[in-house]
Amino acid sequence: MRAPAGVRDFDPADMTIRVGAGTPVAELDAALAEAGQRANLPLTPGATVGGVLAVGRDDLHALGRGRLRDALLEAVYVADDGQVVTAGGPTVKNVSGFDLCRAMVGSLGTLGLVGEVILRTWPRPPVQQWLAGPCDPRELRRRLYWPSSILWDGQTAWIHLEGHASDVESEADLAQSLGCEPTEGPPPLPPHRVPVGALEVGGFSGRYLVQIGTGSAFVSEPIPVPTPDRAVVALHERLKAEFDPRGRLNPGRDPLAAT
Repeated sequence: MRAPAGVRDFDPADMTIRVGAGTPVAELDAALAEAGQRANLPLTPGATVGGVLAVGRDDLHALGRGRLRDALLEAVYVADDGQVVTAGGPTVKNVSGFDLCRAMVGSLGTLGLVGEVILRTWPRPPVQQWLAGPCDPRELRRRLYWPSSILWDGQTAWIHLEGHASDVESEADLAQSLGCEPTEGPPPLPPHRVPVGALEVGGFSGRYLVQIGTGSAFVSEPIPVPTPDRAVVALHERLKAEFDPRGRLNPGRDPLAAT
């Protein structure tokens, strides 16, 4: 099956956009940029909107911009029995009770085949700046008002600031007083993403980069992740049984086993 692609409806004043799940994230970002807006989806090369939602990995700037699931307002998907289901709605306060559409984020297509989504958008900041240095990441998070990202490799911290010019300038001055200096961008990201707890449990000794405030880390080689709590496993199994009782949707994939 192939998901539909392309922008279906976009009114910048509403700050929402309807797109086919097969739309490349780069194409979505370009359409929003013309209106001075953005969606908080990771700009993974070659990825589609539906793909990044199914994988469910937050953007590098999740600390300041919010979680990936916060961007999804409505999802139109094909259920295991072939029925087309619409979950959520085209407004920010679109549900009362269980937020069904956001269960699709990170499900790896095991709960439904997403065909079309409505995404929330945000203003594109006029100024952005990276800084780096031998700073204490905890102090940076405590002192800075709203950094979009803080990364740390055990010795060096990288901070991303964004917003109006005067705000970024003021925050950059504070970061420099704590030992950071302007830099071109973040360091190269190690290829594997794991929960921060995996570093502590496994005694990892390779290269790592912690994404402060999000519970995630990038590591240079695969490492075992902590076993999910039994209550989490039970909830996962109940959801799968309700959404896909016959095991037809993306068989063999398990979101709990994904790293």
